[in-house]
Amino acid sequence: QVQLVESGGAAVQSGGSLTLYCVASTNTSSNYCMGWFRQAPGKEREGVATADFDGSTRYAESVKGRFTVSQDSAKRIMTLQMSSLGPEDTAMYICAAHSGWACDLRSTDFAYWGQGTQVTVSS
Repeated sequence: QVQLVESGGAAVQSGGSLTLYCVASTNTSSNYCMGWFRQAPGKEREGVATADFDGSTRYAESVKGRFTVSQDSAKRIMTLQMSSLGPEDTAMYICAAHSGWACDLRSTDFAYWGQGTQVTVSS
């Protein structure tokens, strides 16, 4: 079992920056792929970025060049640095993890989910 707790969400103005954190707690020694997903009201959940235990990362096209994801696999902490935020980034940001091979943006791969942290960007 893996418990995930997100933090860092806030209300910011358009063009601003924000850093989100996800801390994973587990009794296993497994390596995990960790990912950020987001869901806005009335919209489907979408993958934002993933960070594997080996340092590899993947991004959704909509956030490339603006967001940077990383995982400290020893501390089991994932960080999402967000910049040039716009109203379209407003959503609940949810941390997820799995111990499978591929570390892609497919939500169905992820077995463990946090409760989310809200990001609101005003224009």
